[in-house]
Amino acid sequence: MNEPTTLRHECADCTIMSPIGLLHACTGKLSRWFDKYAPGLAPLLLRLLLAYEFGEAGLEKLNGDNWFADLSFPFPFSLLSADFSWTLATGLEIIAPIALILGLMTRLFSAALMVLTVVAIAAVHWPAQWHTLAELWQGYAITDQGHGNFKLPLMYLLMLSSLLLSGGGQLSADTWLKQRLPSI
Repeated sequence: MNEPTTLRHECADCTIMSPIGLLHACTGKLSRWFDKYAPGLAPLLLRLLLAYEFGEAGLEKLNGDNWFADLSFPFPFSLLSADFSWTLATGLEIIAPIALILGLMTRLFSAALMVLTVVAIAAVHWPAQWHTLAELWQGYAITDQGHGNFKLPLMYLLMLSSLLLSGGGQLSADTWLKQRLPSI
């Protein structure tokens, strides 16, 4: 190993690598291994997690009763009927997870799911009333104890933002199509 002398402890009889030098060498090897063998895993893992979560919600809507009639949606979604909104949300939560698993049109479906999530936060997860930031902060939770519960949807928004900005990654249909159809 050709480590800098600042990371080694030199003695008269041997050269012993210091713990810091050893840690530095190991993290460097691990980093090179990830660079070589796992560059497309991060977006793939995000896509799979989000596909599972939104797919599960879509299947619950598909097999459940429409409860959108009791909600107040933000404009322009307030102009749509509860039945149409239910069908639209259910369809997106069924189709988008399939596209995310494949990595097909990742940015488009990430943006669509972001809109769906913002509407869900506004209509369902945001606290009904809050007067101080401390009261609003109580809604940053995963609970059904009142005060809202926008923590999980906010986490989904950030994960979807990552896919929107970076795309589906190397292990996606988007990348495969781009390599075969360079004009896209």
